[in-house]
Amino acid sequence: MVAGHQSSVLVLGPSGTGKELIARAVHACSKRSNKPFIPVDCAATTGQLFASHMFGHLKGSFTGATASTLGCFRAADGGTIFLDEMGEMELELQAKLLRVLQQRTVVPVGSHQEIAVDVRVVAATNRDLSKEVAEGRFREDLFYRLNVVTIRTIPLRERPEDIPVLAVRYLAELAARHGMPLCGLSPAAIDALQSYPWPGNVRELENVLERAVMFSSGDEIEPDALTGFMVSGGPIQVGGAFVSLAGAEATVPGATSDVSGLVKAANQGVLATTGLPGVYRVAPEVQSPAVGVARAPAAPASEPRPIPGGDWPTLADVERMHLEKTLAATLNNKSLAAKLLGIDRSVLRRKLQRHGLEPGSSEGPVDAGRDD
Repeated sequence: MVAGHQSSVLVLGPSGTGKELIARAVHACSKRSNKPFIPVDCAATTGQLFASHMFGHLKGSFTGATASTLGCFRAADGGTIFLDEMGEMELELQAKLLRVLQQRTVVPVGSHQEIAVDVRVVAATNRDLSKEVAEGRFREDLFYRLNVVTIRTIPLRERPEDIPVLAVRYLAELAARHGMPLCGLSPAAIDALQSYPWPGNVRELENVLERAVMFSSGDEIEPDALTGFMVSGGPIQVGGAFVSLAGAEATVPGATSDVSGLVKAANQGVLATTGLPGVYRVAPEVQSPAVGVARAPAAPASEPRPIPGGDWPTLADVERMHLEKTLAATLNNKSLAAKLLGIDRSVLRRKLQRHGLEPGSSEGPVDAGRDD
């Protein structure tokens, strides 16, 4: 119904709920579908670059302008321009945009000639624009210019029936586009996904599924491959039962009051905390209490070394603890750990040897050498 008309569209909803997908769907179902769809990140387009990026410029109009450019509005001529993160735009830039929307003309930087453009405007934001208007952070006239047709996206927690469909679709995309194994979801895994509140919405679901495929050894994903990554206030599996983190209390030897971190730590077989929040020490001989299968050995346990200068950790202490945390999170998969840390596997091996974390290496620091 919306796509068949030329009216401006304002898409509202939380981050990660597919606002750009809706904008693309409106364009694809419209009579403009054979013309360009130009997305613009309004949060990144700021200051002096705004006019040039949006309306174009002439060659020589400013230092570095070695060629003329169309700008986003002229590039979208005949099609659709998608103004994403509209609520982040500065007030001064809102005034410039308002004139273009009213007159349907642009003036390139370095020119005084108005150029007519035929574009459909679809804007999106995760902010409450009516509240932004009331508090003086968004122009009222621009709000009413954009707010012709409003489409509101729904948080994933309010539509759990969509989760199995989205999950199957994304698992197929992982296999087709990224060459990852084609995995299915067990009934228990689907229940776990539908029980979680998904504060990051569909984007978080995609990330959880991608990591689950990475850590699954079979063709079917079980809850234990999911719940270790679902700790943002929702239920996760501990000892075969789902536990809500909201208002929960957990007890782990040497634990602090960081409940979500502790429950995740318990899932990974963590025995004790360290001096840094969220960093735990792992004993390789202890299996995860939530999973009935053996995991790969985690980083060897060791007693914390004294930290010079009281409780303030040195760089070596921080590096050692971060290495331990990374090894625990990757189940001691050194290739994956090196990838997460952004270093070569050989560099990671030398760092582990230096800190006594590699089997057969001496405990305590050794000659650092040059490994960066």
